[in-house]
Amino acid sequence: MISEITLQDLGWDPYFEAMFEPYTRDGFLPARVGVQHRGAYLVLTQAGEVPAELSGRLRHEASAVSELPAPGDWVAVKPVPNENKLVIHAVLTRRSKFSRKVAGTETEEQVLAANVDTLFLINALDSDPNLRRIERYLTLAWESGAVPVIVLSKTDLCEDVAAARERVEEIAVGVDIHMTSSVTGEGIDQLLSYLQGGRTVAVLGSSGAGKSTLINHLIGEERMATQEIRSDGKGRHTTSHRELILAPAGGLILDTPGMRELQLWGADEGIDQAFQDIADLASECRFRDCNHEGEPGCAVLAAAADGSLPADRLDSYRKLQRELQALEIKQDKRAASERRRKMRSEAKSRRKPVWTK
Repeated sequence: MISEITLQDLGWDPYFEAMFEPYTRDGFLPARVGVQHRGAYLVLTQAGEVPAELSGRLRHEASAVSELPAPGDWVAVKPVPNENKLVIHAVLTRRSKFSRKVAGTETEEQVLAANVDTLFLINALDSDPNLRRIERYLTLAWESGAVPVIVLSKTDLCEDVAAARERVEEIAVGVDIHMTSSVTGEGIDQLLSYLQGGRTVAVLGSSGAGKSTLINHLIGEERMATQEIRSDGKGRHTTSHRELILAPAGGLILDTPGMRELQLWGADEGIDQAFQDIADLASECRFRDCNHEGEPGCAVLAAAADGSLPADRLDSYRKLQRELQALEIKQDKRAASERRRKMRSEAKSRRKPVWTK
């Protein structure tokens, strides 16, 4: 275990140091958000893990939940006199963030992981790889600014590991893929190489994919609760919150709850990287604004017709594109509504009382 924690152990580097300079002059201290429990936080400092809460000003000035601290964020804090507690006054600009649209009908961003270097996208091989779900994860992962790595877990339960890997490779060109088993220990040591020099890895995947078991192997202790898969083949939720863990060998691991629903949030660039094969074909279309829906000279449709582009791959791409377009419409409506609300509020504050005799 690390006996003395430094800011560098927590992921501090020249990027954050330069951004924090104005706060240093005002007497603030840097800390990194480790756990978020609704309005309460645990932050990691050189003195260890300390409870923290938001300042009233930060809470009031945040125009969206996504602007409040999330696990992995670097924040500016000050201690509460005579208490073992810190107050969070500001959130440093994120270098990367993995976001999704909140579950349900609300059009709001949820930041699942901030300032992450690598994203482990876990998919269990106790059944066939869910290629469409992997494509969705890759779209958001590339958009986040972090580097995605696919981890195919539970290889001991897979009859044909080579075939499973080949299927994933076809839709994840250029992405590192690791085969692991928590039973045999296969592939665990290779994953440790990503946890070096204060780097941060977030572990993402569906419930039951084996995230908690994998993290226990990486940190060398049974810290994360694990449960067996239900009889219907679905996983039970074992992680109920997101937690940033300092790994004994160096680096940090951000554990996240299993996600049954992963809706896109602003992934225009991410979708081009996740579907690089289609993006390359689109560059050969006759028209630059080709929608690949029947236009003459469409290279994407030509590839689909001759079988070089699988039909389900194109269908998946179209589905995600439609989802992004619908989201953009909702975001525009929400932005317009927010502007109207602010205008009404400002107009109300400018009103002068009318005195009558």
